Amino acid sequence: MKKYIIYGSFAAMGILSSVSCTKNITDLNTDPTKPSAVSSSALYASATKEMADAITSTNVNLGIFRLIVQQWTETTYIDESNYNLVTRTIPDNFWDAFYTDALMDLKEAKKVLEADVNTDATVKKNMLAQIDVMSVYGTSVLVNTFGNVPYSQSLNSDSLFNKYDDAHTIYTDLIARLNADLANFDESAAGMGASNMLFSSDEIVNWKKFTNSLKLRLGILLADVDPATAQTIVTEASAGAFDTQGEYAKFPYSTIPPNTNPLWEDLVQSGRQDFVGSNTFVDYINSVEDPRRPFYFTTIGGIYKGGTNGVKSPYANYSHPGSLLEKKDLPGVFIDYSEVEFIRAEAVERGWAVGGTAMTHYNNAITNSILYWGGTEEDALTYLARPDVNYLTAAGDWKQKIGMQEWIALYNRGFDAWTAQRHLDYPQLVPPPKAQSGYPVRFTYPIAQQNLNTENYNQAASAIGGDAAETKLFWDKF
Repeated sequence: MKKYIIYGSFAAMGILSSVSCTKNITDLNTDPTKPSAVSSSALYASATKEMADAITSTNVNLGIFRLIVQQWTETTYIDESNYNLVTRTIPDNFWDAFYTDALMDLKEAKKVLEADVNTDATVKKNMLAQIDVMSVYGTSVLVNTFGNVPYSQSLNSDSLFNKYDDAHTIYTDLIARLNADLANFDESAAGMGASNMLFSSDEIVNWKKFTNSLKLRLGILLADVDPATAQTIVTEASAGAFDTQGEYAKFPYSTIPPNTNPLWEDLVQSGRQDFVGSNTFVDYINSVEDPRRPFYFTTIGGIYKGGTNGVKSPYANYSHPGSLLEKKDLPGVFIDYSEVEFIRAEAVERGWAVGGTAMTHYNNAITNSILYWGGTEEDALTYLARPDVNYLTAAGDWKQKIGMQEWIALYNRGFDAWTAQRHLDYPQLVPPPKAQSGYPVRFTYPIAQQNLNTENYNQAASAIGGDAAETKLFWDKF
């Protein structure tokens, strides 16, 4: 059954209800737990939470991205660390989380809002733009997960047989939609209010920065497949994207279930001990004496120690996710200043006019991450002075320098770390010895699509070069 979660404020989230006596027996035919009409803001808030949950969760039925990028590994049940996507129908669950639980709600939110004659026209325009930005975000996640997906015919409840659209064509339309949303935003008016979810205030200036940051992310992913277009998009978006330390678009989880961070549910509430740090990640951050280690992991015998990927790694023997990750109300991050600054560093290296130097943007990105996790300015300065971290002396070309540090900064943002790793090709991750595929650069299509939408599935699989985890997405050229 579909759940609608209605948020009252950032301080307290809940549902208020009232009961009265009635003599009208027909009221007995009304189920009080099922609202006859749901507001556009409630639908929007529900969709936003669904997407935040999907990218934040570490549930092995859904969010295995920390395992894919080898930041974590498993203790007992190691199928997901070995890239088994099928047994738990992980692609099906992720697909449904976005299409059924999020994008369908956003479509309905738009429909309800467009029919609303009571909302001020300028406020409505802002609200519609906010709904569309989140729809673009959700669609981009699906494209970056699967490749070609249903788009022009998606969210059609009248048909199970929706055709798949070319991923590059979808990207082009998504960017056009973001440009339209930016043009429609009016900073003189409000929008979703407290239901905007991503910012502590509903100032449209924050939404414009978020929209430009999302546009920047999409633009940089086109750099290797369509560099001229990518340059235009990135230079346009950079000027309006996050530009200040501490800027984030993040979901405000609560300490009150069911609105807690899914990580708390997976790591604490479940009572399970399924995850430890991966030696791939832990060994690297040990080698550079990263100041975020105390926040990322616990110690074992006074040291940070990771388990071997794809091999059973007893919980008691290896470093566990740090206590910050067990907070009920740890926010779920959609995009932040660090990610934006890493993109700007890359843009400078590609010769694109975003201002500043690659080193400055790189330093800003790392410093912002260290401060976010609880480190100090001094920690950041000391870290950036290390020869193996300093942009002038660190190993490799710019892709390696940026890629390795972005992998660290995107800890606890497994999906975004996976996207960045596929784009920059660093770190160069080796599949475990018993992996069921090569390194996965996409999810295979859902089994339900293969069985129920067979003709369109076959066409899509053929168009992308085969429905395999190793089939690269259109923007992943190298």
